[in-house]
Amino acid sequence: MTRPRLRFDGWIAGVGTASGTRLVLGHWPRSPFGPFGDVMMEHPDGTRRLLAPTERVADFVAATYRFDDVDIKPVTVERVGAHWTVTAGPLLWRFTTGPRTALGRLLRWVPSAFAARPLWIRCADLPARAVGLRTLGDSPSGHRSFYGARDLHRITGGEARWQATDLGPLAGVEPPVRFGSVSVPPRPSLVRITTIVELPDTRPGA
Repeated sequence: MTRPRLRFDGWIAGVGTASGTRLVLGHWPRSPFGPFGDVMMEHPDGTRRLLAPTERVADFVAATYRFDDVDIKPVTVERVGAHWTVTAGPLLWRFTTGPRTALGRLLRWVPSAFAARPLWIRCADLPARAVGLRTLGDSPSGHRSFYGARDLHRITGGEARWQATDLGPLAGVEPPVRFGSVSVPPRPSLVRITTIVELPDTRPGA
């Protein structure tokens, strides 16, 4: 029997910084929890932090990925054309996107309904791994995630400050983030995405 599924439509942005901090934004205008944003941070010492707007969102994301610290903070995402501003507690992050990439143009050819099907996403996982990405993964809690990419833009500039400290110029996402199944391109990028999360089957005897 099919496991319960939750669908999230939105964007994932991923960047590195000269200081070694890596940032991943999830911006979800359509989700089972209503519109929300969350930020995953990995500090230079390897500490993995989640910034989430509510306990409900934090509990779900922390059950799907792995963190050392979870902070409940207001998260706001503002977009004006190619310019994005993210505020999450003591984090201020601004970035600007460039033109659609060649891969983004290819992804645009895939019908949106088809791109979000787990079977298609499973088939895309092997070629995605060849370039350091993943389209599916499991968590220790039993959540199974499917990532259906639908568009891709490079992030061409920006800045980030954590607790009023400048994190330095944007850089590649190196080393890769270690939150679990989530992955982002090694170059700063914004991905249009549909994420399907299968929940564990909690029926007695399942």
